[in-house]
Amino acid sequence: MRGTPRLVAALLTIVAALLLQVTVFPHLAWNGVVPDLVLLAVVGAALVTDPRFATLLGFGAGLLLDLAPPADHVAGRWALSLLVVGYVVGRLAHDHQSAQSAQSGQAGGGRPPYPLMLAAGAGGAFIGTSVFALSGTLLRDPVVGVGDMLEVVLAAVAYDVLVALVVLPVTVWLFTREPGAKHGQVTPRASWRTPV
Repeated sequence: MRGTPRLVAALLTIVAALLLQVTVFPHLAWNGVVPDLVLLAVVGAALVTDPRFATLLGFGAGLLLDLAPPADHVAGRWALSLLVVGYVVGRLAHDHQSAQSAQSGQAGGGRPPYPLMLAAGAGGAFIGTSVFALSGTLLRDPVVGVGDMLEVVLAAVAYDVLVALVVLPVTVWLFTREPGAKHGQVTPRASWRTPV
């Protein structure tokens, strides 16, 4: 998916994730931690798009998250965090795709395997939450002890991995479907198949 359809998919995914994250999921908070749907949407997009697009999407999504009420932190912290997540996950997914293509000699494939999606969700959640927490420590916004910060990071990663079971496959599907394709048909994007 290139151009306008990819931008529309990105816009719909990020806006839906943001709205759910700030309106519905605060009622399902676990020890004050809300699952980060926007972060998971960036991870899902990074798995099936190029690293440059994922990095820009992460920055834009993070900026929206920084400005969305009830933001209580210095603006730019989520933009930095999701920019890093988009780049790292996109780069690793692209490198994995290139290695698989070189081994199998095929360029087609489809969706990434489910275990890879969950590993990317866990890694992305850890990186994003850690960068956010560390930037808060550097900016003294808010002043939180390291012990409390580690507890929140671990709780956030656990909650994000649990929610990633549903969010990542849906996000990957949105980014890999062809706009004019029949129902249930996906666009071959990457070589995620294991060599035969």
